[in-house]
Amino acid sequence: MTGRAFLAVLRRDLFVTGRELPSFLAQTLVQPFFFLLVFVVVLGRGGFVSPEYGQIMLPGLIALNAMFGALQAVTLPLVFELSWTREIDDRLLAPMPVWAVAVEKIAFAGLRGLLASLLMVPIGFAMIDIRWPAEGLAPALLMVVLGSLLGAAMGLTIGTAVPPRRINILFAVIFTPLLFTGSVQYPWLTLADLRWFQVLSAVNPLTYVSEGIRASLVPQVPHIPLWVCVLVPVAAIVLFTLLGIRGFLRRALD
Repeated sequence: MTGRAFLAVLRRDLFVTGRELPSFLAQTLVQPFFFLLVFVVVLGRGGFVSPEYGQIMLPGLIALNAMFGALQAVTLPLVFELSWTREIDDRLLAPMPVWAVAVEKIAFAGLRGLLASLLMVPIGFAMIDIRWPAEGLAPALLMVVLGSLLGAAMGLTIGTAVPPRRINILFAVIFTPLLFTGSVQYPWLTLADLRWFQVLSAVNPLTYVSEGIRASLVPQVPHIPLWVCVLVPVAAIVLFTLLGIRGFLRRALD
């Protein structure tokens, strides 16, 4: 009974996403598209960056879409569902445990993050010259899945911890630092001469997703070992999932 209810709620969320596809595409693709356009195409044509920079940045943008696509899919809707609209009450009436409702949120957001990251691939192929080794595709996909689940788990934690009245400063205080310290635009090892920023980037779990995809698809670029890039997101997923479920139980049953 619990499994069927879980899948039914998940199918409903996916159906709603399908009906809102244009807004979903705009939300997840506009920002990384312009990152690629400005930092790679425009600056590359002007000679300000090397022609190989697109190979370095595209894996970071794929990681960014995986994590942020999932994070945004659960954070803002959850803040509203747990406060003013109380739409979460409809889900709590489903024949499954309350914790399973939180897990469904993670699963749904993870699927959105996975889709958002995969949609970035054809955009990258259309804009820049890409050469990826075939043996790197499977580990890269693993890192994308981990990044999506990590973003979903972080989104659940943030969505249950941020008060509704402070949602306006959420992006400035949380999302912007995550974006610019996540090794999206640069390989982490190249920050050796900027030690304080390298340490700051090491605290950001997005760094390990970016570096893991980069290690898989552009192995000639200096990168963090792949096993570290897998281990850290897995540990972070477990931590944020537990924190998110705990916060969800507290807020949903309040």
